[in-house]
Amino acid sequence: MTDRVVSALQALVRIPTVSDRDPARVDTDAFDRLLSELATQFPLLHERLELTRVGTHGLLFRWAGASADRPVVLMAHLDVVPVDPEAPWQHDAFGGEIHDSDDGPAIWGRGTLDDKGCVAAICDAVESLLEAEHTPAQDVWLSFGCDEEVSGTAAVEAVTVLRDRGVTPWLVLDEGGAIAGGAFPGVKAPLGVIGVTEKGTTSLELVAEGRGGHASTPARNGPTARLARAILNLERSPFPATAPAPTLELMRRLAPHLPMPLRPVLSPLLTRADRLAPVVTRALLAAGPEAAAMTRTTVATTTLSGSPALNVIASTAKAGLNIRVMVGDTVAGVVEHVRRAVADDSIRIDVVESGEASPVSPMDEPFELVEACIGEVFPEAVATPYVMMAATDSRHFTAISEHVYRFAPFRMTKAQRQAIHSYDEHIGVADLVDGARWYRLLIERLPS
Repeated sequence: MTDRVVSALQALVRIPTVSDRDPARVDTDAFDRLLSELATQFPLLHERLELTRVGTHGLLFRWAGASADRPVVLMAHLDVVPVDPEAPWQHDAFGGEIHDSDDGPAIWGRGTLDDKGCVAAICDAVESLLEAEHTPAQDVWLSFGCDEEVSGTAAVEAVTVLRDRGVTPWLVLDEGGAIAGGAFPGVKAPLGVIGVTEKGTTSLELVAEGRGGHASTPARNGPTARLARAILNLERSPFPATAPAPTLELMRRLAPHLPMPLRPVLSPLLTRADRLAPVVTRALLAAGPEAAAMTRTTVATTTLSGSPALNVIASTAKAGLNIRVMVGDTVAGVVEHVRRAVADDSIRIDVVESGEASPVSPMDEPFELVEACIGEVFPEAVATPYVMMAATDSRHFTAISEHVYRFAPFRMTKAQRQAIHSYDEHIGVADLVDGARWYRLLIERLPS
């Protein structure tokens, strides 16, 4: 089991399955090779499980259990984001090489954490149970999307297949949280964070237009100046901050692990959400960007465009906004907030992509199973719910299941989390092995 999951992930990382919003720019041969490699690495899985293809290269496997009453869906995705050729990777981004890290030997490369590590660990867990002639207590579905990084349709098609077959998942588990070290200042214990909801992803574009002209005769309040002012106005007008219910529960669980000076301050507030919420909100806002994002809808200016030449005044200037919509907010409210903050009727606001926050999944029996497996494989961790800031394919599964959770069973340092979608992405060899063990335990513990 140990050697297989490591070599399998290395092989998957070496195949650059980079997704793109433009289908013409996708290397379909790479995806073909990845599917072939999966079949080579995990032959029993492909031989004994029923397979339905979704999208261009998405996979939906069904492993028949002793019962179909409470089916389970384990999710991951096969695609990765591009690699910036100028980024200072220590090792080949598509090499899948094993080199030392601060925490021991690690597999380096794009997708090790997001999300081929989960693909390899899930498949290895299933393969090892098939070798042991194990029959799961419930049907187990494996949903591997091929276009998650570009908000594609493979996951939507998988949901359609399941709905048409009358499948209402008892538990859906996708990437998201992790065994996160250094997640909260002063807390030594890692947090086993389980996403019970995720922010919605919405993209807006601010557009400023004008006459343009020769750069030697600039006029005041041109498109670029108005756009720059709008961006600064937005930055000065953050969304209201508040701690939603999952965040308050996180703090309740975290309280015994806080530094001693903070415990007596927080303890009297734990029984009353109305008193706890303001304190938690202020603490998270002061704890840095990662923690502060748990309290509000966020706006990031990500793309800018203007003049095509240095000596030409832009006739049109544009700024792309990536917005993560907090539970309790709406896309309509977000657009109105941006409109008020920009405070310039000459700036057009176009909605490029609209996505509401996901509903909050309950912390009942399916959640408790995930939590119990964390406690067994990662006893050092504090298992807790949280609001996931990024988007996953699992948001589509909320249409057919109320129990959708987001957790990748891997230890991740703060530096590793920062490497996702950046450079030097890597996963510890021992952590990958423990992740496969965690998935196997989860399947073995499915209730009859």
